[in-house]
Amino acid sequence: MNILTYLDFELIKLLYKENTLSQRAISKRLNCSLGKTNETIKNLKELEYINDDNSLTDLGIDLIKKNKSAVILAAGQGIRMIPINNNVPKAMLEINDEILIERLIRQLIEAHINDITIVVGFMKEEFDYLIDKYNIKLVVNREYQEKNNLHSLNLVKDKINNTYIIPGDLYFYENPFLNNEIQSWYMLENRISKHSNVTCNTKNEIVKVKDDGLKMIGLSFINQHDSLYLKERLECLDDGMHDSCFWEETLYQKNKMFIYGKIVDTSYVDEINTYEELRNVDDHSAHLNNETLSLIADVFKINVEQIKNIKSLKKGMTNRSFLFEINHDKYIMRIPGEGTDQLINRKEEYEVYQVIKDLNISDEVIYMNPQNGYKITKYLDDTRVCNQDNDEDLIKCMKLLKEFHNQDLKVEHEFDVFEKMEFYENLRGPKSLYKDYKQTKEKVLSLKKIIDQLPKEWKLCHIDANCDNFLFYKENNEERIKLIDWEYAGMQDAHLDIAMFCIYSMYDRKQIDHLIDIYFENKCDQQTRIKIYCYISMCGLLWSNWCEYKYTLGVEFGEYSLAQYRFAKDYYKIVMEEMENIEKCVK
Repeated sequence: MNILTYLDFELIKLLYKENTLSQRAISKRLNCSLGKTNETIKNLKELEYINDDNSLTDLGIDLIKKNKSAVILAAGQGIRMIPINNNVPKAMLEINDEILIERLIRQLIEAHINDITIVVGFMKEEFDYLIDKYNIKLVVNREYQEKNNLHSLNLVKDKINNTYIIPGDLYFYENPFLNNEIQSWYMLENRISKHSNVTCNTKNEIVKVKDDGLKMIGLSFINQHDSLYLKERLECLDDGMHDSCFWEETLYQKNKMFIYGKIVDTSYVDEINTYEELRNVDDHSAHLNNETLSLIADVFKINVEQIKNIKSLKKGMTNRSFLFEINHDKYIMRIPGEGTDQLINRKEEYEVYQVIKDLNISDEVIYMNPQNGYKITKYLDDTRVCNQDNDEDLIKCMKLLKEFHNQDLKVEHEFDVFEKMEFYENLRGPKSLYKDYKQTKEKVLSLKKIIDQLPKEWKLCHIDANCDNFLFYKENNEERIKLIDWEYAGMQDAHLDIAMFCIYSMYDRKQIDHLIDIYFENKCDQQTRIKIYCYISMCGLLWSNWCEYKYTLGVEFGEYSLAQYRFAKDYYKIVMEEMENIEKCVK
């Protein structure tokens, strides 16, 4: 894509600084052979960038003096920054008495780069003051939760023209910005990273490798010529199929980037992605004073500094959790998610854990606060969740679930499906996203008459007994199972837990009947099977309302949400068909 080579660009910048130089002086300064130097000089003379005396022409000077701009990408929530990611955007972290993004802005202004645009999303209001303080521009990425920074950059593609593209979480110890940039480049750090698959070859080209590559920093400069192709690529890839992609995906042509690499030393820059990376850069940052970590320190009677290797875990449907170590022992801290205080009664959850604590069926709880739901559990190494499509796993999980049901445990509260359905509906608001919700709800409510006439096994149920909550682990070289996450547990018909497993797994009818047969060891009578079908319809609408409420909080569950509403409708029809068949047989 480049008309000029890497050496061409370097020579133009060199001559801009030092005017005329001899071939030998140029060769020495650029650290290349005299023959390569003469070839480069000849090429630039033919392109009319330098004169016969090796001074820059007006065309060469204009290339250097073109106005430069900057785009800072700061829309993301920074999930890996847990446990402080909900309190402040990464770009607003205080490091060495400076706000991170202000440091970047000041470094740009020092390089006489004043055209600065910041793409924001999470806690966007935090950035507003920068408009007045530095005369920058803000662009809002409203889809920052669903899409990665490729979408952020596409929102401002028209501003890319001799432009620095800068992640908002970089701390540069030296000013990395220059007003005389002319060639496009992407910054790499000269250390190996398992998260990278690129390196630089002898031509300063960035190429993909099969093994671990050089750490990708994210800072880049895109000149006017290359910006045209980049804009095309951004528009092409921001198509809904690449929502999880980083913007760097636009730089590749097959297995090579179309811009050059710029390699810097490890002491040049720090990327602030995690709490521990922040602590390593500035162990006195005000943002290190975190209530969650202070709580952990109090529970274990240690100093906060003894909490190590903090890592964000996959965000759950209800909570956010992170892993941490103390004296090489691993634990998980659960932090209740958005709106959870409305959904979960933590005192009731605490009561459940007290009832089951001696059964060795759940994960080991070290600490739990019945007021706010913060929980610390012992981490199990080498675990996996139940494979919902594997019969061996299903047999083991249903056996554990049945053994739990047979304990016939009791608590003071129940999980009333119809009451919860109304509760989530009220939280959601008066209008459903589904146009036929009113009719669907009426049909589902009519199933109560059938349910009330059928026998039930009333006992403590898990309620959220889905495949992801059955945790397989190794103990003394033997695989065992734990049933975790008891937030919704309460008194109910034991067979409701079977329905819950099915709808979370998004099973079809054949798979549902198969799971029922596994639980009942092929001895399930017809009325019990119909009762479970009723529960599937009821719970489908229940969790559909739950998803709609979470949607109002900005949390999207995609296919899962649609599937729950379909369960409500489809299994109402199935129940009606089964009941009609029974009536025909009686006649």
